Amino acid sequence: MSPRRAACATLLLLLGGACDAEDPAAPHVAGGDPRRGHAVILEAGCGACHVIPGVPGAVSWVGPPLMEWSRRGYVGGRLPNAPENLVAWLLDPRSISPGSAMPALGLTEEQARDAAAFLFTLGATRLPPVPPGMQLGPQEGGPREAPRLRPRG
Repeated sequence: MSPRRAACATLLLLLGGACDAEDPAAPHVAGGDPRRGHAVILEAGCGACHVIPGVPGAVSWVGPPLMEWSRRGYVGGRLPNAPENLVAWLLDPRSISPGSAMPALGLTEEQARDAAAFLFTLGATRLPPVPPGMQLGPQEGGPREAPRLRPRG
């Protein structure tokens, strides 16, 4: 085999292996505890505006759903989805995105870190793909009796 073909074969092998790689671990939020963050999210009433898996009653579609948060690209549509950016957003959303409907919740830095740690657990494990437009399962779409559809993209 020629050196050029060997290099191409090696490159293809490396690229092919990258496709089968496991998802990277969820980002670590320094000083944050996901269990305390779950409690913060309950106490702050985040479910009044968001769908949040694992949070009872968090079935509102006023704000964006927070399903699979760790896979999101942006915080507030402005900053890359990174732990420090999410903490900053939770502390003062309108300083990042003026005019945002997200209110300042009056969280302490510790509470914001805990809430961010919880949110970064959402979507951290690989789930089977669910095509857009597929009906939501029981308890996924809120209290409506009629079936609801998964949002697109």
